[in-house]
Amino acid sequence: MVARIFKPTKNAMQSGMKRCDKWRFEYAPEQSKEIDPLMGWTGSSDMKSQIRLTFDSKDEAVAYAERNNIDYVVHEPHVRKKRLKNYADVFAYRS
Repeated sequence: MVARIFKPTKNAMQSGMKRCDKWRFEYAPEQSKEIDPLMGWTGSSDMKSQIRLTFDSKDEAVAYAERNNIDYVVHEPHVRKKRLKNYADVFAYRS
């Protein structure tokens, strides 16, 4: 079973980057999810898909995977471009 190590992105409902500084360790799904015919709930018998670990750094997550002999894939985060804006730029005339 392969695990993935990644840094979660900002939620669409967030304005800040509060919970985006930690690295997450999750197992890739081994089975597809099934729909229960009676209740209509979605579920799976794959118990490892429920495991989510958080680490302060990528190195800690990689060390955990190597210490427990878990195959892993590291997904590097997308670096945001910060644009410096001035209040006066809102009213600037540019043709």
